Amino acid sequence: MKSSFFQSPSLLNCNGTLIDISTPRIMGIVNITPDSFYAKSRTAEADFVEQVQTHLEAGASIIDIGAISTRPKANLYDAETEKNRLKTILPLVKKHFPKICFSLDTFRADIARWAVEDYGIAMINDVSAGDLDEMMFRTVADLQVPYCMMHMQGTPETMQDNPQYDDVTQEIIEYFAPKVMQLQRLGVNDILLDPGFGFGKTLNHNYELLSHLSDFRLFELPLLVGVSRKSMVFRLLDTTPEEALNGTTAVHVLALLGGASVLRVHDVKEAREAIRIVQKYKEFD
Repeated sequence: MKSSFFQSPSLLNCNGTLIDISTPRIMGIVNITPDSFYAKSRTAEADFVEQVQTHLEAGASIIDIGAISTRPKANLYDAETEKNRLKTILPLVKKHFPKICFSLDTFRADIARWAVEDYGIAMINDVSAGDLDEMMFRTVADLQVPYCMMHMQGTPETMQDNPQYDDVTQEIIEYFAPKVMQLQRLGVNDILLDPGFGFGKTLNHNYELLSHLSDFRLFELPLLVGVSRKSMVFRLLDTTPEEALNGTTAVHVLALLGGASVLRVHDVKEAREAIRIVQKYKEFD
C-alpha cells in the first residue's frame, strides 16, 4: 500500500497541524461517562478542563473524549444521551484548547459530524470500524479528519461471550484490509488501526495478538494500542484496574517494541517514560 505525503505513517493532520508520530505519541483518556470500567477515569464537567490540562502537561499529544462506555456488557446508550453529555463538554474544548488535537470516541456518524463541524474535534476514534453505523466512513471522508478504526468481535454487549478465532492476528488483518481500501478510495487521508485489545478477545487472544503486533506493519499505517488498566493486565496479575498501572506499563513497552505509534492511556506520565526508555533502547538495537 503506497502512501501519499498526508498518508505518511509518521504524520497525522489534525485541523491543519501535522503531528509527527515517528516517535510514538500519547493519547490521554478523558471519560465523561458514569460507568467506565476504571472509576478514576470518570471525569465530571467541573473537572474536565483540569483533567485535560493535567494530561497535556504530562506529555499527551492527543486527548480522547468518551461519552459512551464500551466496556464489556456495557449498555450502549442512545444518541441523545451521548450528545447531551457532550453538549456541556465540547464548548470547553473550543474555549480553552482551540489548538489541541482532540479525538472523539464515538461510533455514530451524526455525532462525529456535529462534534467536528461545530466544535473543532480533530479526530474520530471508532470502536466499531464503521460496523455500527454504515455512514461513518463517508462521514469521515467528508470531514477529512484522522480516523482510528478498531477491531471488535461482536458488540460491547456480546463481545466477551466466548470469542473464538482460528488465528486472531490473521483474522484481524483480513478484517482491516478491505476497510482500509474502502477508506482510501473515499479519500480518507489519515487512518490509524487499533487491533482492539479486550474487545472480543480472551486473555490468550490478547497476548497472542500483542506478540504479533509487528505483523500489522504491512498496512504501512499507524497503530494505536489501548491496553491501559484493562482486564488483560489485571486478570493475569489477579488484581484490579486500580492496581494495574505497573502491569500496564510492562504491556506498553511490549507494544512499543511491536510498532505501536500511539498509546491510548489513563496515566500519561508513566506512558511517556516507557516511550523514552524504548526509544533509547532502540538506539542500540
